[in-house]
Amino acid sequence: MLFRLVEKTLNYARKKSPWFLHLDTGGCNGCSIELFAVLNPRYDIERFGGLSKANPRHTDILLIDGAVTKKIRPRLERIYQQTPEPKVVVAVGSCAISKGIFHDAYNIDGPLDKIMPVDVYIPGCPPKPEAILQGVIKALQLWEEKHE
Repeated sequence: MLFRLVEKTLNYARKKSPWFLHLDTGGCNGCSIELFAVLNPRYDIERFGGLSKANPRHTDILLIDGAVTKKIRPRLERIYQQTPEPKVVVAVGSCAISKGIFHDAYNIDGPLDKIMPVDVYIPGCPPKPEAILQGVIKALQLWEEKHE
């Protein structure tokens, strides 16, 4: 009984403060620059309760951009496994969604949804910060639903 009460309290606290992990898996870094814009004060994702962290064991939402290279794939899978449940995966940009301009490259695995389940797709090359913000808000909503 007491354990369930503590668990409900912790889940309520977690629901109001999800943490993000941004991971660039390769490509031109255009999506990374736009993601950094969303994390800065102009668009301010923190007003929705999100906070950027660097440790996958402390994050709830994975923001993954770029074409998944063969060298980063094992690391990406390990980071996915280290992220605690419930987690939400967001594919940012056309490289993560469909390999983009790197579709014929020999060193590209992917797209991302062939490697891990993706919950939110944010298309564009690179997507605008407003689109990323809208996708992250959708990820926050999905994450809250998974916590109930």
